[in-house]
Amino acid sequence: MSVRELVVLGTASQVPTRHRNHNGYLLRWDGEGLLFDPGEGTQRQMLRAGVAAHDLNRICVTHFHGDHSLGLPGVIQRINLDQVPHEVTAHYPRSGQRFFDRLRYATAYRETVRLTEAPVAADGVVATTGAYRLETRRLSHPVESFGYRLVEPDGRRMLPERLAAHGIKGPDVGRIQREGSLGGVPLEAVSEVRRGQRFAFVMDTRLCEGVLALAEGCDMLVIEATFLDGDEALAVEHGHLTAGQAARVARDCGVRHLVLTHFSQRYPEPDEFERQARAAGFDGELTVAQDLLRVPVPKRR
Repeated sequence: MSVRELVVLGTASQVPTRHRNHNGYLLRWDGEGLLFDPGEGTQRQMLRAGVAAHDLNRICVTHFHGDHSLGLPGVIQRINLDQVPHEVTAHYPRSGQRFFDRLRYATAYRETVRLTEAPVAADGVVATTGAYRLETRRLSHPVESFGYRLVEPDGRRMLPERLAAHGIKGPDVGRIQREGSLGGVPLEAVSEVRRGQRFAFVMDTRLCEGVLALAEGCDMLVIEATFLDGDEALAVEHGHLTAGQAARVARDCGVRHLVLTHFSQRYPEPDEFERQARAAGFDGELTVAQDLLRVPVPKRR
């Protein structure tokens, strides 16, 4: 059975707390797993969340600050220790290649897995599979940072009443789907476009065009809200977003489910993040992320 969900492994920004591990997020997308920004402690959080090394197909790093990448050595060594049978691909800013090299070979271990390096140097598509297209956009942070966007291809939804009106039933339904027409009836006459789902992951950034491009029309947007609105000046100075800014992005871009995360240790309680997001006008599904939470991707409309 296909599963599409976000598994939250950590929600802290620069400094972890008693209740928040450093960043880490696994997107389960049918039979694949995309691990985003594995911070320190990610391997242990995977164990607590029931995530195995075999679940990982891609590792996507937005930038090379420690809270987003210091978990890489443990994760990489674990997929080798467990002898994951499939290729694992790592995406990260090309400008940080020296950091990736150091993290990949931080200590001695036996390499048993094909880990393909696929660094990102510009906006665009970085991977295309039968199930999705993975895109990146440059963000605005003191070090080079890229956000990620997963786009499922559009499909078609068959309409039973139209099929019946044209007398199409049984094996002929599959045939018209495969061939595009049947007995002079085009596929478009008995079906409609089923919009593919969209997911975006936006970390450490100020407001910029890249944020909006990533968020546009997403079914789920995972986005940093390091600061509350009263500390907006600090957010701008350090290259981050506030809860209200993140929520306005989601509102203006038509996001269905907004997941706020990457919280500063200065805020011990999460309730104010939700309040400020609602005050900013976002009225869709809203999750203030907690460690080990599982968040389903919204079902198609």
